[in-house]
Amino acid sequence: MTTTNAAEATTATAAARATGASAATDVLIVGAGPTGLTLACTLARAGAAVRIIDKSREFHRASRGKGLNQRSREFFHDLGVEAEAAASGIEHITLRKYRDGVAIADTVTFADRTPTPGMPYASGLIMPQWRTEEILRDKLAEYGVAPEPGCELAGFTQSADGVVATLADGRRIEAAYLVGCDGGHSPVRKALGVGFEGSTDAEECMVVGDVRVDGLDPAYWHQWFDEDAAVLLCPFRGSAHWQLQGIPERDADGRPAAPTLESFQRLVDRCSRDAGIRLSDPTWFSIYRINVRMADRFRVGRVFLAGDAAHVHSIAGGLGMNTGIQDAFNLGWKLAHVVLGRAAPGLLDTYEEERLPVAAWTLNLTDERLRAVVEGVKEAGVGTEAVITDDVTTLGVGYGWSSLAWGGAKAGGRAPDAPCRNGRLFDVFAGPHFTLLGFGRGSAAALAEAGEKCAGLLRTHLIEDGDDPGGHARRAYGVEGDGLVLVRPDNHIALSAGADRGAEVVDRLLRLGR
Repeated sequence: MTTTNAAEATTATAAARATGASAATDVLIVGAGPTGLTLACTLARAGAAVRIIDKSREFHRASRGKGLNQRSREFFHDLGVEAEAAASGIEHITLRKYRDGVAIADTVTFADRTPTPGMPYASGLIMPQWRTEEILRDKLAEYGVAPEPGCELAGFTQSADGVVATLADGRRIEAAYLVGCDGGHSPVRKALGVGFEGSTDAEECMVVGDVRVDGLDPAYWHQWFDEDAAVLLCPFRGSAHWQLQGIPERDADGRPAAPTLESFQRLVDRCSRDAGIRLSDPTWFSIYRINVRMADRFRVGRVFLAGDAAHVHSIAGGLGMNTGIQDAFNLGWKLAHVVLGRAAPGLLDTYEEERLPVAAWTLNLTDERLRAVVEGVKEAGVGTEAVITDDVTTLGVGYGWSSLAWGGAKAGGRAPDAPCRNGRLFDVFAGPHFTLLGFGRGSAAALAEAGEKCAGLLRTHLIEDGDDPGGHARRAYGVEGDGLVLVRPDNHIALSAGADRGAEVVDRLLRLGR
């Protein structure tokens, strides 16, 4: 695969529109997993032309990354698919821990949490990845877009005007931008020559698979931990298959043996002390090795990296798929605004500026959580409950350092939910637009001016005392008296200011990316 670097310039699609010509697509996405599908949904919803290709000929049915955390659930609400996810997932799953084959403790994930006005999702969701992807594909279809399976990227070139991708069958796709969401072995990243520094632990690994299970209560995620063996069996709502994770058998040379149903059964029998649990109908096997790596750049010219193509890490905390979804939600609105001519190309620089430090933080967090699990199992019989911390919700992730944090004590932080007139703030935020919240009647003039001058970029919402039952919105945003809060399309705060600073909001938005 080959690529040619080029300086940033006006997008090919914008140029085509100006001359009355047409371009093949605004954005080509390589990889139709959760990251690529989330990105496609954000772009298509905004009105950008998008194509999403994947080299696999069929959509998989593997459980893989099996959970949405609380922040990803908020983004799924924004996309209009959280209800479908909630109906398919398990909240507050109970971890049943065993030692020497005996159940010794039950731990309910986030048992002490309940929904609040500002944080409506107290728990993540346990759900197989194939179902997450199915939900996103269904949403994407509502915009008239479908992933294109069996399309393998062979190479691409880029210039000042766009990207030309060549498929393995010789077809070519022209696009303004290309995004590699093509996994840890990312051909896009390799073609760009982007470094992927870190380490791979060739010795420490685990087997993963999907199997039917008889003889266990599906109300629990069963977890056996012994001194030299471990196995976990996680159920899914509405599915006869469970995900199995465990320490693999070794061959005569000490290498991990290939996973089979028979080796899975031996592992379960050993750890459960022959408790009569029967496995059958395996549909997916894999050996997972711990990779901790991060790309040194998330962008080269008109080509971007997201999800596992940009960073891989330990599964502790279940942040792999979630971090990719959150990469996509960050990048999607920015690409959409640029290709639609609502922002200058400089806006795209903020993707790497914001998400690369988050990826580095995630690698450190998952390393620390994995060590906590390993040491806990050895010393005190602790299980995977060691990863259940506030950090893994990613509700605290913000971009206070960003050039898009334009002022105010909460700039860059997550925008909280709150009840409001005829609904909730998350419903007001939903969509590709910025939202300007005006607190108090004294903000009405600023809202009117901004709404008129920034049409197409901005939605305004006035919050008077009668619209804020219990004062939840004022407390969440720290606003006393009349004031303005500008919320980005990805539900982060861009600016908090007095009601007399409406002109600054207008100026910031009209110069977006410049």
